[in-house]
Amino acid sequence: MKFSDIPELGPFFKEKPAPLVFSGVQCDSRRVRPGDLFVALTGSRDDGARYAAAALAKGAVAVLAQTPVRDAPKQSIVVHDARGALACLAAALNGWPARALRVTGITGTNGKTTTAWLLRELLRAGGHTPGLLSTVQVEYGGRTIPATRTTPDACELQRLLAAMHGAGCDTAVMEVSSHALDQQRAAFLRFEAAAFTNLSQDHLDYHGTMEAYFQAKQRLFTQLADSHPGASALCCLDAGYGARMAEFVATLPLRRVTCGFAPSADLRAEEVSVTPDGSRFTLVAPDGGRRALCVHLAGRYNIVNMLCAAGLALEAGVLLDTVAATLEQARPQWGRLERVPTALPAAVFVDYAHTDDALRNVLTTLREITRGRLLVVFGCGGNRDRTKRPLMGRACAEWADRLVVTSDNPRGEEPMAIIGEILAGVPAGAEVTVECDRRAAIRLALAEAGPDDVVLVAGKGHEPFQELADRTVPFDDRQVVAEEARTVGGAGRQDR
Repeated sequence: MKFSDIPELGPFFKEKPAPLVFSGVQCDSRRVRPGDLFVALTGSRDDGARYAAAALAKGAVAVLAQTPVRDAPKQSIVVHDARGALACLAAALNGWPARALRVTGITGTNGKTTTAWLLRELLRAGGHTPGLLSTVQVEYGGRTIPATRTTPDACELQRLLAAMHGAGCDTAVMEVSSHALDQQRAAFLRFEAAAFTNLSQDHLDYHGTMEAYFQAKQRLFTQLADSHPGASALCCLDAGYGARMAEFVATLPLRRVTCGFAPSADLRAEEVSVTPDGSRFTLVAPDGGRRALCVHLAGRYNIVNMLCAAGLALEAGVLLDTVAATLEQARPQWGRLERVPTALPAAVFVDYAHTDDALRNVLTTLREITRGRLLVVFGCGGNRDRTKRPLMGRACAEWADRLVVTSDNPRGEEPMAIIGEILAGVPAGAEVTVECDRRAAIRLALAEAGPDDVVLVAGKGHEPFQELADRTVPFDDRQVVAEEARTVGGAGRQDR
């Protein structure tokens, strides 16, 4: 391929580039193959220009960057926006796969994964062949690939969309993170629909302020309006920033659909009750259709996730009866308020909640079904937003009877320093124990829990690993709960 074959790329060049033939594009020098272009991206922690020489040594034909690369002055091609150019090149080299798929993007702090998974199920039930790009995994054509991040880089994203199309998919459901929107990973991707779940404090280590975080989320709808005027844009009204996002969407040439518990919502839930095994509610569709549902996903926040998925499915032409029947069949996803079977007298759940808002949602749900004490084991990830740590401690202290504060993924930070910042938000008098070893912390909570008690192990959910300072080790909360439950059951529980 040549630059002249991609007219969309023209505006990115500062001056007309020399004729060049290339066969691929990469932004990771380790993946470069002979004939590739290497795009040097500048990030918050590293500069891709440092790896230009390595990329050229592996056969890259040129380096695209926003400034001339010192190690490769003759092979440098300067562009105004390296990230935008990368997204354009990746889409073109993969045959613009999004043009052949109905792509739905879902953004928000919490609920993206559950909403995306539910929408995939609804579309499948409606006769579509959907692919899925989620925080947990990528699925298409009978293949399941563990995900390494919520939204892949532009090269991998376009490759996966092309693979979905090649495998016979006609639709794609993808989570779109604020990082991906800010870094243009999904630029030049034609969305057919988009949804906003909610916004609460997270990723301020990257965005700096909640306003910048919100503005990053807005970009999904700006892109939707630019690429597909009249497309469906769904906003959850009851969640954080929902009304504000709905107001913003109303200024764009989009079909706005709102959902939630509010009587003003286009798609809403009425007559809601939460049970230990799920929830009951009446789904009211935008056209006035009503369906009484009994679902296996517990919690009001999961009802909102179901409304969001239902709204997107209805906009895609799936019938209301199909939506209702499929939601009733859905089971909790990996690590999302997932009950772990044990022989202990207490109920034990694992959840991915890693923000104060997500913890509050899960704990309030469990509080409704807890007749005894509610115990929570949790920590906070290292090298991530520090400002949410005391907020998470406060949320747990507000809703749980017993806190066991432990390590999450400490990464490059000292675990006890992280725990100290969590404890800063825990009020005096709270029943709290610090146990830095996550396995030991889980064991402690299980040993203390008695009949009618509920234990929540929060923060890692589906993750099968723990990220330490110098290595990543296998650690699956669900597996550890099962193992420690057998240990506790065999040794006898602690007296309460």
